[in-house]
Amino acid sequence: MSDRTWFYASQGQQQGPYPEAQLRDLIARGTITPDTLVWSEGMANWQRAGEISGLVSGGAAPPAIPRRGMPGQGMPATTGGVAAGQALSIEFGIWAITWRTLLAWISFCVVIPIPWVIVWYCRWMVSCVHVAGRPNLSFTGRALTILWWCLGALVLSICINLTGIRYLGAVMILVQLVLYWLGTKWFVANIASNGQPLGLSFSGSIWAYVGWILLGALSAVTIIGWAWVYTAQTRWFCRNIQGTRRAIVFNGTGLQYLWRMLVAGLVCWLIIPIPWIARWIIRWKASQVALVERGAHFNT
Repeated sequence: MSDRTWFYASQGQQQGPYPEAQLRDLIARGTITPDTLVWSEGMANWQRAGEISGLVSGGAAPPAIPRRGMPGQGMPATTGGVAAGQALSIEFGIWAITWRTLLAWISFCVVIPIPWVIVWYCRWMVSCVHVAGRPNLSFTGRALTILWWCLGALVLSICINLTGIRYLGAVMILVQLVLYWLGTKWFVANIASNGQPLGLSFSGSIWAYVGWILLGALSAVTIIGWAWVYTAQTRWFCRNIQGTRRAIVFNGTGLQYLWRMLVAGLVCWLIIPIPWIARWIIRWKASQVALVERGAHFNT
């Protein structure tokens, strides 16, 4: 079978031919899933890749974690007390993140381009993420959606400053938190794969969101407790992403996050290593997000 060439269907278009080794690489990267139609010489009709013996299993990710209570199936494998699964990954160049981040900071100082810069940055970052079974991730959000949020916050900030009443500053902080929450919902809802919306949504409440922010601020007095609060908040965030066939879990621990941030703090004062440190942290965070079968048993 190793000498065969293959075609596969994507968005109604025929792709190929590809040598079998390259086809298996596409399977491993999630571009071709078990439901993708494939064809090779000698086959009467197109077939799903998962129906062809030895094709997907030879080059794809590990098989799905069995559901709890299925007859004849054991419990899913775990690592460090958490559920195993298909982890996310993210890849980008040092120069790519450096110039984009610098440009974003400059644009934020100008204020007016903020909505367009946010959309531009989100599109780039999402395109760098790789998820098994969800090829060609993209971001479809529009700047005009958040333009009105930004303008409203700007007008409110000006009005509060004109009053000169100090305690109204707390109102502005609350408004900013609401905007962050709305932005989170907007971001999740606009993730697509192969140009098709994934139908995701974020169901976490505004009160829970504010509660996590306040808890994080209070945990700062413990010097190191914020790392565990951040980890718990990230797990809460993942649990509240709806619309996926598989559950999204965060497997990182507070200790893992703490020592990485301590290293980052010690190194980043040199300025130059900041892009490398940022990529190191972001890669680790992505690798700790996994997709597991709903109903699988895991401890958080």
